[in-house]
Amino acid sequence: MTADCSFCQIITGALGVPTVFQDAISWAFLDYRPLFPGHTLLVPRLHVETLTDLPQELVAPLFSNLRLLTRAVELGCDSDGSFVAMNNRVSQSVPHLHIHIVPRRKKDGLKGFFWPRQKYGAGEPEETAQRIRHALAGMVQSQE
Repeated sequence: MTADCSFCQIITGALGVPTVFQDAISWAFLDYRPLFPGHTLLVPRLHVETLTDLPQELVAPLFSNLRLLTRAVELGCDSDGSFVAMNNRVSQSVPHLHIHIVPRRKKDGLKGFFWPRQKYGAGEPEETAQRIRHALAGMVQSQE
C-alpha cells in the first residue's frame, strides 16, 4: 500500500466509495466520474503502477475477476455489452493499475476516445453498486 495513492486509500477504507466486489487479490468500485452509471474500476490490492509491474501469479486471478465483473456490470446495468480498457502510465489518472469496465448500449454516443464524464445523482452510486453486486451474487450462486 502507498499512503498517497487514492486507490490504496480506498482499499484500506480511508476513502469510502461504492464497492461492488473484493477478494484477496482485487477490489472493484464505481468510478466517481463515470462514462455511464455502472462504470467500474477493478484494481489489484497490491500497489503496482502498470500491467507489466503485476506479478505473474496475480495475472490469472485478476483477469478471472475481470471476466466475472464484466458480466456482472452488463447484467446489473442492463447493458447491451461493455468496454474494457486500461492505460499504462499515459492517460493513467491514478498511478495504480486499474481496469475500466464500462457498460455500453447501442447508439450510446461514445465515439473515439474523447468521452465526456458524468457525475452520479444523489443516491445513484449506491443503487448502481447494489445492482451490480446483486447480479454478481446471482452469477456466483449459479456456478455453485
